[in-house]
Amino acid sequence: MGLIQIENMEFYSFHGHFKEEQIVGNKFILDLTIETDMKFPAESDNLRDAVDYQMVYQIVKLQMEKKSHLLENIAGRIIDAIYSEMRGIKKITVKVSKMNPPMGGKIGSVSVVMSR
Repeated sequence: MGLIQIENMEFYSFHGHFKEEQIVGNKFILDLTIETDMKFPAESDNLRDAVDYQMVYQIVKLQMEKKSHLLENIAGRIIDAIYSEMRGIKKITVKVSKMNPPMGGKIGSVSVVMSR
């Protein structure tokens, strides 16, 4: 087993509970960890035997373009989409962070972490 980690993916998206958030948008940071068997790609040195993390990024990017009210919904959709499109994945953990959320005070970010 091994881990693929894609860290600090940055997106400007239009997610949020409040109507204004879905109009103005905000910056989101995503971290993704994928647990997979790396024995075959380690031996073959062939991308066909590995989880293609460029494809994973494209899946995340596509999901970030779809509006959601909740960070939980974003994280769940990302996990579902990756499992649907990729094979050989044992576990996915995604962290979705909304930067400077409108919560009535100075807050760097709020995050949701989901695993499946």
